[in-house]
Amino acid sequence: MTQHQEQVVQQAAVAGDRYAAAVARYFEAWNEREEGALGKAVEAAFGADVTYTDPLADVAAQDGLAAAIAGAHAQFPGYVFRQVGEVDGHHDIARFGWELVSLADGSAPVAGFDVVRLGEDGRIRSVLGFLDRVPAV
Repeated sequence: MTQHQEQVVQQAAVAGDRYAAAVARYFEAWNEREEGALGKAVEAAFGADVTYTDPLADVAAQDGLAAAIAGAHAQFPGYVFRQVGEVDGHHDIARFGWELVSLADGSAPVAGFDVVRLGEDGRIRSVLGFLDRVPAV
């Protein structure tokens, strides 16, 4: 392996850690249930001017995202968000799969994947979400 190739591999490892850390904070925020703690978790994971868009929501700023998260918890009490697979990323963009899992029986009625853009500080600036599995209404 050339010196340049080794540098590229090292940079990818560091970037991968950056993506994984951002996604870990993402799940900490999405799984926080207490109102005050939720605001702090959202602030730690997402930039002040974050945008979040999926088929069911289109919100902006940390307060809007915190409200969307609280709404998901109200709709699915007793469920947690869990990462599925590895985080994949390049530049300031990462993607990852997730599912909403019942603590009671382990079922996962909702699943999807998100694409996020990171800010220079490592917090998420934008989220584009896609739903792959949703419960029948």
